[in-house]
Amino acid sequence: MELKKSPKADLSNKRGLMLEIGLVVSLLLVIVAFSYTPKEYRIEKMEQTYGPIEEEITEITRQEEKQPEPPKKTEITVITDILDVVTNDTKITTNFDFAEFSDDVEIVQQVAVAEEEIEEDQPFVKVEQMPSFMGGDLMKFRTWVQERLRYPTIAQENGISGRVLLQFVIEKDGTLTNIQVLQTPDRSLSDEATRVLKTSPKWTPGKQRNQSVRVKYTLPVDFRIQN
Repeated sequence: MELKKSPKADLSNKRGLMLEIGLVVSLLLVIVAFSYTPKEYRIEKMEQTYGPIEEEITEITRQEEKQPEPPKKTEITVITDILDVVTNDTKITTNFDFAEFSDDVEIVQQVAVAEEEIEEDQPFVKVEQMPSFMGGDLMKFRTWVQERLRYPTIAQENGISGRVLLQFVIEKDGTLTNIQVLQTPDRSLSDEATRVLKTSPKWTPGKQRNQSVRVKYTLPVDFRIQN
């Protein structure tokens, strides 16, 4: 059985009409879109209620230095009724009577006493004419001391050696005094060196301005262990 379409149900005949209707609707939508305007936004201007802050400008001024006040003058008034000014050649008499003082009062008379100058006889270190030992100088005396040394047994057994530094004074008469130990590695060594110095014969004393004076010497004495 053959089916036949009804001419009324065929939509192809209405294609042109539907196209025109679509174009009209599209045109209307475009017109409406262009005619639509958003609301205007207005920005209200705020009134400025606060004015600019005015700062007070302070001028910088230098404080003038105060000048020191002049010293006040002090006036001294002399009472002429009490003080009597006299010249140097005027004799002044007093009416004091020593009989008025009682027997318990002791009258002391002050007498100016001139202090005597005490010359300290300090030894010299360097003089015009140095002391001499047996016609030689300090080196000859050192050789004389080294030849007479006896090495202490205690120091030799313990292997103690070194240099002893001594100081002494040649007196005005040539004797050797004031022996002092300045440096020593051991007591036994300094005692031996001191013993030899005490046996020293007299020196020829030193002289300063043709006068015998005391002279101070420093002498090193060496102790060496010989193998």
